[in-house]
Amino acid sequence: RFEGKTMDDHADFGQFLRVGVFLIGVVKGSLMFDRQFTKDTISSLFCTGGTTGLPKIARRTHANELFNARSLQMMSQSTLTSDKSILGGLPLFHVNGALVTGLVPLMIGASIVICTPQGYRGEDVFPNFWDIIAHFKVSAFSGVPTVYSTLMNYPTKGKDLSSLDAAICGAAPLPVEVARSFQEATGVEILEGYGLTEATCASSLNLLHGKKKIGSIGIRIPYQQMVCAELKDNKVVRICDTDEIGALIMRGPNLSLGYQLEHQNEGLWVTDDNGDTWLNSGDLARQDSDGYFWLTGRKKELIVRGGHNIEPKLIEETMCKHPDVTLAAAVGRPDAHAGEVPVCYVQIADNSQVSDKELLDFANREIQEKAAIPKAVHRVKELPLTAIGKVFKPKLEMQEIEKCVIALAMKELPTVPVTVDVKQDPKYGILANVNLGECDATSRAEFEKTLGVYTFKSALS
Repeated sequence: RFEGKTMDDHADFGQFLRVGVFLIGVVKGSLMFDRQFTKDTISSLFCTGGTTGLPKIARRTHANELFNARSLQMMSQSTLTSDKSILGGLPLFHVNGALVTGLVPLMIGASIVICTPQGYRGEDVFPNFWDIIAHFKVSAFSGVPTVYSTLMNYPTKGKDLSSLDAAICGAAPLPVEVARSFQEATGVEILEGYGLTEATCASSLNLLHGKKKIGSIGIRIPYQQMVCAELKDNKVVRICDTDEIGALIMRGPNLSLGYQLEHQNEGLWVTDDNGDTWLNSGDLARQDSDGYFWLTGRKKELIVRGGHNIEPKLIEETMCKHPDVTLAAAVGRPDAHAGEVPVCYVQIADNSQVSDKELLDFANREIQEKAAIPKAVHRVKELPLTAIGKVFKPKLEMQEIEKCVIALAMKELPTVPVTVDVKQDPKYGILANVNLGECDATSRAEFEKTLGVYTFKSALS
């Protein structure tokens, strides 16, 4: 929407289009292929895998994308109509930008407002965000948790946000306090959802008009099956009971053809007793009595930093190149802004005098992916191991949560005795039980609010 202006009046967007046309001309020979428009032919190839070095390329068909777009529109029909404007802030090379704020509004004839070619990262987008919403009468937008936490730094007072119906969040867990702050500032509830590139884009979403549960990834999209299951050797042993944690699996018309390189598909698919194929998300979850899903952990051990997937193996293999390191384990440390950031525990050789600082300097030099550089490196004599000799990462994750809570307590409640017991929980995955000593009700409420900024589950007593 250009409000009657020419392309040249919008210099940034005009330049973006001209550069795009130029690049298409340069690489035309290498990108041309015979196009066939059938439901079973490949419509797109999307890279996924975060910082794994060689990305996995998911093959998706026309039927995959049309089904997923239509199912999302069915769940939000009142706000996704031809007279509405949708803001496109996520990159078009990401499935959310291409489908949720791309194909969905396109297929119903709605308008798409692309704030800059760089999306949310464009210059001055956040300082002017609420004015963009008001000017273009935006009804919906999608973002990762860091987008919402950043937006809370810019006041909404005096801004006309009456057109805004929905704000969608995915890619990483949304802190409870961020969701509450956003609703208080805008009057709009965030619709938290869940999806995978391998399942086209979205697999579940909280309802626009219906029950919303903060912290839940919502209910499954229409005509797609999604359950929590017990798995063994790529087989579905059984479907989990209500509120029982299991592997999150799904099947339906939105499941892609898998990865371009066949060996990367190992473990991606599981089968049930009927011979039906399901996609193994690699995440752990539970489903409550209302049909809402809740993520409780990850089997695939990714560290999710602001929606950016980081493969721990990348950090660990690099750190093991240091002559004094015999074993390394990278996990996520709770972070109020990014959700979690990487830290690395290293087992060092006997008689080694290497310092934490030297190891961190080594990581900064050797790890090429900036987002994967650990915020801290901790030396240990021995890493915790399972009975079969694998590094037991949940113990390290629980240590990071405990340190986070204690640091918060020392800052917020310096005179109050605080004890923290972080353990694995059958309902929440990992739960931090926080016990406060003598403390007034106001301080207790403020501390509980501070804990709500983080994505780990906590119980205050």
